[in-house]
Amino acid sequence: MTEGRKIAVVGGGAAGMIAAIFAARRKNEVFLLEKNEKLGKKLYITGKGRCNLSNDCLPEEFLENVVSNPKFLAGAIRAFSPDAARAFFEELGLPLKTERGGRVFPQSDKASDVTKALAAELGRLGVQIFLNERATGLSLENGAVNAVLAESGRFACDAAIVCTGGISYPSTGSTGDGYRFAQSCGHAVVPPRPALVGLETEENFSSLQGLSLKNVSLKAEYRGKTLFSEVGEMLFTHFGVSGPLVLSVSSLINRLPLNEVKLTLDLKPGLTDEKLKKRIERDFAERGAKAVSNALGALLPARMIAAVLARARIPAGKRAAELSRGDLLSLVGAMKRFSFGIKCLRPTEEAIVTAGGVNVKEIDPKTMQSKLVKGLFFAGEVLDLDAFTGGFNLQIAITTGYIAGNHA
Repeated sequence: MTEGRKIAVVGGGAAGMIAAIFAARRKNEVFLLEKNEKLGKKLYITGKGRCNLSNDCLPEEFLENVVSNPKFLAGAIRAFSPDAARAFFEELGLPLKTERGGRVFPQSDKASDVTKALAAELGRLGVQIFLNERATGLSLENGAVNAVLAESGRFACDAAIVCTGGISYPSTGSTGDGYRFAQSCGHAVVPPRPALVGLETEENFSSLQGLSLKNVSLKAEYRGKTLFSEVGEMLFTHFGVSGPLVLSVSSLINRLPLNEVKLTLDLKPGLTDEKLKKRIERDFAERGAKAVSNALGALLPARMIAAVLARARIPAGKRAAELSRGDLLSLVGAMKRFSFGIKCLRPTEEAIVTAGGVNVKEIDPKTMQSKLVKGLFFAGEVLDLDAFTGGFNLQIAITTGYIAGNHA
């Protein structure tokens, strides 16, 4: 690895700042171009403003949470693991804490503190930062990068690291610039799709809008095969469904024909059909004179009762004691197998991350360097890499930024 080279980093998000830091630590002359007025603009909104920057897990567990191209990351995540990332931030003077599900946050609960720590290290290392500087393209000579082209002029370099993000949250500057740079250099770009996003449903759930369900199970099936089945939380919205379970499902189905995907909600995953039937019979024995909509009050939220009874085709005003055995079985079925279809994913602008991006088959996983153009590196969300929620996507940005910065 040659030291003392001139390295251009395009994009001042998590991947870009990390790449610039590690390139500068190798005694290179590093400059960072950021189109926004400040660094880390998307970091400020991650983890609801608290910045879930990693996950306290082993590399093997980490890879299980990567949806697109986990094999590509297998070596990289061992080279710069979640443990290494935590140690790095704490060395920068940022105390961390671990919460439910292994989620790692700054102790202050302030995303701005993460950006401040990275910016301070960039300053200490003498990285030149150009804010409000939009890169417009790359200049190549003899199959190698020799400059980054920007609105204010040409920035000559020996290597360029493209860290421009995807196309989710375009207000933060993620507008697909990196895809255009990659394509101009001959790279294939896997069509970007929304990931970790809400789903518009075939059914109208407006009567349930705002209802949050906890400890329910959501199953996604595609052509008879179960893609996902987990217990957790979900939310009904004006467009359909969202919440943690739904976001995870969206990342698994965003490349499939959605009309062939079936979602099934189990409102009582802890009970078998038979146990649920007995529980309902017991409740109804105590509340037999009440309308069935009232008799179910101990089992379901009020608004969910109406939806379940409609599915079971049982009149809400029918007395609990009057339900037949067939009615009870229908009621159990509606609670255990509340299925619905998907119309479409919500727009990429609303997605937490973008799936798709620069095809990783054309990138060296050991260095993050292009296999087509010498001196061209990619890191972060611009690559076709995405994962579930829990700090895994930010860890991808950190890890790939570290690898690219060290090898540029």
